[in-house]
Amino acid sequence: MKKIILLLLFVPLFSIGQNAIISDGPYVFIEKNKLIKKSIINSEVISSTLDINSYDTLYLPEKSTYNKVKKIIALSDIHGQYDLTIELLKNNKVIDKELNWNFGKGHLVIAGDIFDRGDKVNEVLWLVYKLEIQAKNDGGRVHFILGNHEFMVLQKDLRYIHEKYKVSSKLIGLEYDQLYGNKTVLGRWLRSKPSIIKINNNVFTHGGVSEEFLINRGVDFEKINLMMRYYIDTPFEEMNSSIYNLYNGEKSLIWYRDYFKEYGEDLTDADISKILKMLNTKHIVVGHCSYDQVVQLYNNKIFGVDSSIKNGKYGEVLLIKKRKFYRGTLKGELIEFKKKSN
Repeated sequence: MKKIILLLLFVPLFSIGQNAIISDGPYVFIEKNKLIKKSIINSEVISSTLDINSYDTLYLPEKSTYNKVKKIIALSDIHGQYDLTIELLKNNKVIDKELNWNFGKGHLVIAGDIFDRGDKVNEVLWLVYKLEIQAKNDGGRVHFILGNHEFMVLQKDLRYIHEKYKVSSKLIGLEYDQLYGNKTVLGRWLRSKPSIIKINNNVFTHGGVSEEFLINRGVDFEKINLMMRYYIDTPFEEMNSSIYNLYNGEKSLIWYRDYFKEYGEDLTDADISKILKMLNTKHIVVGHCSYDQVVQLYNNKIFGVDSSIKNGKYGEVLLIKKRKFYRGTLKGELIEFKKKSN
């Protein structure tokens, strides 16, 4: 654990361009009987050999359903904004001043999109990696749900990576997606992650769950996550149109936007209630659609936790505790979502 904490200390990024001076990493590559750690310090690649047991190299998927969880905090769409995420998690008592787990037996859910846009993606990933271990040791859990930007990077769609990572890739001599390939520690860890989970009566996913998806794929979360993981490394050209649309189309878990009329269709309360009934749940929590704060729709049936952290200025979390829902502000203030009486 101390190694991971030390690896999170980085020299600031001074400039981006042809002759950028950057620091980045570590990227840990898995070879037959050893690990190769590559870090970039002041634009110099520093390589070292580690014992094969320095990190896990096999990551088994966690289960997809959890019950009797007393407190949950959710956020999404971090997009490489490490410093703001640290401030948000500290002030809402998820982590302490030393960036260690402080949420006891609670569950932290990151509903997708750590990747792309910002310049501290790797720092966020290693932080989540560390917190996942600490939370489990404390009786809690960290759930990193894959979003569309995770799938984009792992499937070699690099349109939204920060300029810094183009420089990193050139220095290391690999394409950016290969830095998270299946023969890297973080790459294998990412490939074990789910795309949808259920905690108590709350379903969490990145984009949303459409009726069309449930009709075509069913409601077995374990099977859904298995298939989503399988298609991470399947080239688009090898998918037929129906498979592509199911897992990468506008009605898929990672791209769906129709809960929010500003982004998609204007669903009725009856439409939402039908989806909830099919899922056997009472609430759905999603990211993907950006607002200035955590929002609720359809009388607390849908919660949107993309609070525009990606802009690097402000962010919020959703706290679920004793069947009540709260906005957790950047300062750590709690504002309850009141449900309208019938």
